[in-house]
Amino acid sequence: MRARAGAVVCAAALLLAACSPGGRTWPEVLERDYPPAPAQRVPVSGENGGSGASGGDGSTVPVADLADPEWLRDTAERTGIPRRALAAYAGASLRLAETLPECGLGWNTLAGIGAVESIHGSYLGASTDADGLVSPPIIGIALDGSEGVMEILDTDEGELDGDVRWDRAVGPMQFIPTTWGDHAQDGNLDGRADPHQIDDAVLTAAHYLCESGGDVTTDDGWTAALGAYNRSVSYAHDVADLATSYGAEPDGAEPDGNAGPSA
Repeated sequence: MRARAGAVVCAAALLLAACSPGGRTWPEVLERDYPPAPAQRVPVSGENGGSGASGGDGSTVPVADLADPEWLRDTAERTGIPRRALAAYAGASLRLAETLPECGLGWNTLAGIGAVESIHGSYLGASTDADGLVSPPIIGIALDGSEGVMEILDTDEGELDGDVRWDRAVGPMQFIPTTWGDHAQDGNLDGRADPHQIDDAVLTAAHYLCESGGDVTTDDGWTAALGAYNRSVSYAHDVADLATSYGAEPDGAEPDGNAGPSA
């Protein structure tokens, strides 16, 4: 399965930051050649993933425990996505299918972003342990205003990114500190939100996409969501291509649930 490691250089400055086309306004960017929304796939849920997996006051089951184990095994084998990362993508999609069903976000879009941002948490030799912690931590380039990179002075006193002069994107889904602070989620229910823990990072990305795009099964909604995450049109095409590939089923297989019509 293709994953563009080189895209991480651009992605290191993502989330309303470095990959925005210089000299263009945001409406002009939206008018450019964005891809149509890929079909959004909802995974098969396990015994913890259906009704009752979340309550009125929040989640009661960690997102990594929501998808069906056999579905995870088969899909990881088919796509080449590491099973621990896939559990986070699938679980976040299932969680939002309950809490924000009008969004329609599929696991395959989250996986497409994770592939481009950090090769599913494996960039530069990183790996994800059984508890979902990605190590060594994936830290992006300094957002220092150099060519192709926005200038963002330090906003977190280096707490998340270790840099007290400039902000840097962090974790497998590559959040800048201010965006993480505004949208952070606790996906593994350990009482804290950690951008280097893959369940927390993916669930945060899912919420951010839905808040930005609304109904991401539509072309406009998906474009708004991806454009908020990273303003690069080529980035959106990379994610769309990967999401389509990940969401395809082998010949003769029944498709996963489809959260909306394909474009």
